[in-house]
Amino acid sequence: MMNTKQRARSVWSKLTDMPMERKLLAVFLVAITLPLTFIGYISYTNYTSSIEKTTVSYSNNLMIAMMERMDDYIEDMMRISSIPAYQADIRQNLIRSNNYYEQRQEMAGKSDGKAVPDDFNQLLFIQRGIQSSVKFINNIKRGANVVYIFDAFGNGYYSTETGAVRLDLEESYLRWKKASESSSGEALLLGNEAYISNLNSKKNALTVVRKILDDASLKPIGLIAVDTDFRVIEDQIIELNKLTHGNALIVDDKGGMIYDSDKAHSTHSIADQVMQTAGQNGHFYASVQGERQLVVYTTSAQTHWKLFVFIPEREMNKDSVRIRNTTWAATFVTIGVALFISILFSSALTKPLRKMMRLMRSVQEGNLSVKFPVRNRDEIGQLGLQFNRMIMRIDQLIKDIYDIEAKKNEAEIHALQNQINPHFMYNTLETIRMFAELNDDDSVADMLSAFGQLLRYSIGDVREKTTVKAELEHVRHYVEILNYRYPNRFKLELHVEEPFYSVPTLKLLLQPIIENAIQHGFDDSKPVMNIVVQMDKTDQFHLIHIIDDGTGMPPEVRERLNHSFNGGDVSSSGRSGIGLRNVCERIKLHYGHNYGLQVLEGPFGGTEVVLKLPLPWSENDK
Repeated sequence: MMNTKQRARSVWSKLTDMPMERKLLAVFLVAITLPLTFIGYISYTNYTSSIEKTTVSYSNNLMIAMMERMDDYIEDMMRISSIPAYQADIRQNLIRSNNYYEQRQEMAGKSDGKAVPDDFNQLLFIQRGIQSSVKFINNIKRGANVVYIFDAFGNGYYSTETGAVRLDLEESYLRWKKASESSSGEALLLGNEAYISNLNSKKNALTVVRKILDDASLKPIGLIAVDTDFRVIEDQIIELNKLTHGNALIVDDKGGMIYDSDKAHSTHSIADQVMQTAGQNGHFYASVQGERQLVVYTTSAQTHWKLFVFIPEREMNKDSVRIRNTTWAATFVTIGVALFISILFSSALTKPLRKMMRLMRSVQEGNLSVKFPVRNRDEIGQLGLQFNRMIMRIDQLIKDIYDIEAKKNEAEIHALQNQINPHFMYNTLETIRMFAELNDDDSVADMLSAFGQLLRYSIGDVREKTTVKAELEHVRHYVEILNYRYPNRFKLELHVEEPFYSVPTLKLLLQPIIENAIQHGFDDSKPVMNIVVQMDKTDQFHLIHIIDDGTGMPPEVRERLNHSFNGGDVSSSGRSGIGLRNVCERIKLHYGHNYGLQVLEGPFGGTEVVLKLPLPWSENDK
């Protein structure tokens, strides 16, 4: 199966092989589609982000204003609950009521279970006194449903003019009393409560409860409860929902629900999760019943209640979606018009090119009499003009080649007549060697044998492959002949393990390097010049080290040679290192640019040349 790289190459090959007309169409479409798409995407993204920021800011301002109004309203209710602390009449009547019911309890205990008659005159006096104060309190602030005042025995006094008195007043009193037991007279705001009024209507109210204390003893003498009309807050929430197109939710500081405009209460669980981690205000996105919604929240500084507004993302981005759809429609229309114009232009541009292709096929078949009609001086016209000149030049070159080939054939015939067969030289050297052996001249025979092997190896095709073992044998013959000329002046040490003998390599790589070392590094002051050939390998290369203890090489010369080996400018190096550069160039041409030579300072003060050759499995990796 094709891997990813091969599939990518296949797709790219199909694209590059497309006709020019289709390429131009593709370029025109891409040049138009990409900018329009990018501009549309950026515009939609920026507009959506701007709408989100505006919505969050606008909703925050509305919510903060609403919370401030709600705080003011609750603050007024708390102030109303403090009126008994400043009204002596209320406190005196509560003390009378407490004394009256305390006396009745004492009398009931002394009467052995007999009913104690009520003092209606005193009860009426107490009731009228407290109820007149309640009426006064009710008239202070519009929106207070009912104000209840209880004595220490739980007897309640209230005004029935509002028609919203609780039917479960006794149960409510017990809850209010329990909630206020731990307080020391401060106002307590209780959560939203639903109740049935004496008119059998269902109502909701926020209740502010406060103990009534005696001025002298500071002991509780009663309790006041103010039921606030929740419709005042509800009307504000309904108005907020209209402005934000969302649903509002109010929870207290303990996570209890005060109000939820979403009757299904699907948002309450999200509010519970946020209560533990959310700050005073902020916003985030949440999924409510599978729909993504923007949640904006703020916190009351007085009650610490949190107001959440859930705004559906589709509602918030309604305008941006409309703009996006309009942009896409305009983009498709523009692409359609651009496609029509692109077809016209690409056809006009490629028609002359198709004609030139037909003429080239005709030339390929051998017809050199064709001519491209040049009508314009644009690039295609200039190309056609150069095409006509090229055809004329090709025709002339063909005639010249015929003449040159005729002369070359004649010269080769003369060269063949004068050529000396290399085997004649081998046979002649072998004959001389035989005569030297017959005359007991072993030195001459050995020298001629070494020279014959050297000549036979060198005159062969230099492009053919060989092995490391053959190269080492050739080097050994070369140094052996040198030692005949300069007796015992050169010592060759071959430190190559047998597994490396069969490594394939090119011919005549080592001998030019050793010849260069002897020619430029031979030191007359030393009796013997040592030359060591070593071989090892790494994960990437076979390395052959040729080390001598000659005069060495100046650092700048080494640097210049290594620079030339890596493809640098060699114009300033003169003729020095030509043999080394030739060897390096042969290696690079055959194996690739990852291989070649490197010149180092030798460990014995001379020079070390390192040949980098491929491993067997990467020999053809270029």
